Amino acid sequence: MSATNNGLLVLVRILLSFMFIMSGFGKLADPSGTAGMISGAGFPAADLLAYAAGLYELVAGLFILVGFQTKITAWTVALFCVFTGLVFHSGTVAIEGWPEGALGWINTLNQIMMMKNITLAGGYIALAIIGAGAYSLDGRRSAA
Repeated sequence: MSATNNGLLVLVRILLSFMFIMSGFGKLADPSGTAGMISGAGFPAADLLAYAAGLYELVAGLFILVGFQTKITAWTVALFCVFTGLVFHSGTVAIEGWPEGALGWINTLNQIMMMKNITLAGGYIALAIIGAGAYSLDGRRSAA
């Protein structure tokens, strides 16, 4: 692979990792919103699962960023994106006491979030197929 393409893969990894690193930090700092979504979907131990999701997102984002175990991590993140998109963003949101106009806006945003997750899964699958490139921890191990 050319130096230009390896450099572009660094940019790809930065862009694909950014959201998960930031989201992971956010969940670990204040898991209440995520815990509410988890309990609203009917899962038990919502606080524990929110912290676990935050830790997973942070670590997976860092792995993608530095290119460590990239193919495996990218596959798990792709599955995570599809799972969370379908489970948490595919239905309608009904919040008691909210005006209909606000619910319409929230449901539109929820649909956009599902499409974002499914689209991101495609990017992670592409990264899983291609790999992290030469400028990564994975690339350094394969060159040694």
